[in-house]
Amino acid sequence: MKSRERILGVIAGKIPDRVPVCLFIKDEGNFLRQVYPDLDYGNLLECKYRLIDLERELGLDLFIRLLHGIYPDWIIYGGVNIETETEKWEVSTDEIKEAHSIIKQTVIRTPAGVLEQEFTVSESVDMPGTYGYACSKKPIKTEKDLDILVNFEPSMSPSFPANVRKLITKVKQYLQDDGVLTVWVPGAAFNHASLLIEPSDLYRLFLLDRCFYDKLMNYCMKRTLPFLKALAESGIDIFCMGGNMSGGYIGHTNYETYVLPFDKRYIANVRKLGVRALYHNSCQIMALAESYIKLESDIIEPFAPPPLGDGDLKRAKEISQGSYTIIGNVDQVNVLKKGSLDEVKRVTRETVETGKDGGRYILQTADCLEYGTPLENIRAFVETGLQYGEYSC
Repeated sequence: MKSRERILGVIAGKIPDRVPVCLFIKDEGNFLRQVYPDLDYGNLLECKYRLIDLERELGLDLFIRLLHGIYPDWIIYGGVNIETETEKWEVSTDEIKEAHSIIKQTVIRTPAGVLEQEFTVSESVDMPGTYGYACSKKPIKTEKDLDILVNFEPSMSPSFPANVRKLITKVKQYLQDDGVLTVWVPGAAFNHASLLIEPSDLYRLFLLDRCFYDKLMNYCMKRTLPFLKALAESGIDIFCMGGNMSGGYIGHTNYETYVLPFDKRYIANVRKLGVRALYHNSCQIMALAESYIKLESDIIEPFAPPPLGDGDLKRAKEISQGSYTIIGNVDQVNVLKKGSLDEVKRVTRETVETGKDGGRYILQTADCLEYGTPLENIRAFVETGLQYGEYSC
């Protein structure tokens, strides 16, 4: 059974020959930089090809996650569209260099008022070649700011669909049937809202001003949908989306009342496009495991174990009852990066034996591999997962 058939079969609820063994490896920096220190990150295709080569060499079922260079920064990392100007959307940006960071301070002038934001790109001191991208000063502070965005923000560039289709087509040809091709998308709805308004304000907004909150969430879905359509048409297998900003922070009741309806609509839009949905919450997750059944996402991940999160794989399997596929949940920091070979083997065996019961399970780390993870530990993870993940006939 080829890896692609194995992974897609598990997502569809079928029992394969064995549990797919995957790793979450970013296509920029982090572990990829460790293995390929001279990799040119300006060459997008080369980054994707080397990621595929690495996963093949490790003997994995390839679960390739694309992000680097796919989008303009504003739609995926936060802030408003600063790459396009119109008569009613004038953009002025100043750059400030501070140590290992570049801060872009932007002022947008429109007929209805002015928006301001800051966007920061920082290189990690501990992980050279690994960058963080964030809208460090959000543009929406009032409902008036949101109205400016709704009425005047330029949409996706007309060149985006053709450009992304060209890139994805080449990556798919290189991947062949060795796995599935996924991409991080600018969502789900609540996560995307946190890219436009400070999270501390967002966490209060649905309680203090429901009309403002609903308008914000609806606009988040509207502004991201063109990108989803373009990526779906390029042939992506799975859309990966964030659900961590709600996580366990707002509680089960608030999640079901204020977040779930919008994130469920977001996922419904994804599935209407013919793409499978993966919902990622690497924070507190167990209080929402039952709520996630109502999301109707194909996949939920990663049920990160303590101390990274509060994930309990056995309990998650019991709660979900096969309603969604679970990916996870070996600790990539305390076990894979810092643990002994014996610990890696023990934890991996316990995890895969727990997860494979009843199917709908893919073995993986709880989050992306970090710079400095020993290759011998990774090989032990893969070998153990393959050895103990087989299903009896």
